[in-house]
Amino acid sequence: MHARSRSPIASGVLLAVASAVSFGMTTPLIAAWGRGAGPLVTAALLYAGAASASVLLRLSSKSTGRPLTRDALPRLAVVALFGAALAPALLVWGLSRAGATASSLALNFEAVFTVLLAAVAHREHIGGRVAVAVTVLLAGGILVALDGARRTDGVQLLGLLAVVGATVCWAMDNTLSRSLAEHPPSDVVAAKGAFGAAVTLLLAFALGERAPAFGSALLLALLGATGYGLSLQLYLLAQRRIGAARTGSVFSAGPFVGAALAWGLGDRHAGAFTALGAALLATGVALHLTERHSHRHQHAAVEHEHAHRHDDGHHDHAHEPPFAGEHTHRHRHEATVHEHEHAPDIHHEHDHRRE
Repeated sequence: MHARSRSPIASGVLLAVASAVSFGMTTPLIAAWGRGAGPLVTAALLYAGAASASVLLRLSSKSTGRPLTRDALPRLAVVALFGAALAPALLVWGLSRAGATASSLALNFEAVFTVLLAAVAHREHIGGRVAVAVTVLLAGGILVALDGARRTDGVQLLGLLAVVGATVCWAMDNTLSRSLAEHPPSDVVAAKGAFGAAVTLLLAFALGERAPAFGSALLLALLGATGYGLSLQLYLLAQRRIGAARTGSVFSAGPFVGAALAWGLGDRHAGAFTALGAALLATGVALHLTERHSHRHQHAAVEHEHAHRHDDGHHDHAHEPPFAGEHTHRHRHEATVHEHEHAPDIHHEHDHRRE
């Protein structure tokens, strides 16, 4: 086999970090530009922007992965319901009550729920370092919530609980999206965004929600194009390389970007518990970023189709003429046993309990 020229974990982490930064900046900006608008209307604008940007990107550039088929539509619909309808609506509702700084940091619960769900649904390995990181992230999130509970009117606490509800929905989205990550990301985001925008817009119309001014609506749609559309595409590419749990964990760097931006924009509602919680959350992210995973493992013979390169140590088939870079086609792997650093991508979904 070809020697591995790049670390699969490192490349996946970089994609997840880029996704996190793009998404993290949206929280305080949604609070500013969506002020006075209904949560469902705001969610519809965000995902309409994400869908539109993904369609334009698909038309203007080449994308790799298995083509979407009808079999993927039910899963796409469920993903859109959790991730593009319920989650953003809960986030916007909570933002208006908890403030941008605390809400941004509370989004770290998404990493905890994603790791746990990925371990159950995809049997992704959770070693000692990952378990400690998840525990630290959970403790940090609880401290942020306790800071909100110190307000006597309870309004901020209710807002934080809504944000935590959004993280549960996004964790469901992340877990269900794992099997969609091998499809072209722009296709997945376009379908998810269009479905989510349609559902939330219909509900907003039925409930008579207030729409923002044209300028604010345009800004929210543009924000959705980058912070939701581009971010989700990067997220799906990261999932291809490092699986759902680790992508979700690294993605927890995003809330710190949002919290820093919110603080810079004047949100000073956070207290001492939030500061301590932020330190714990940063520690949890650092533990994930420094994880390494390598052991001797076996691959059974398999024939499948997905986006791949020929410098990753697993694809040594020949092309006539030779082909370089990422591409997609049906190919076969022979059975092999080897050892190298790896993450739970499509080739490494083995059960560690038997090793």
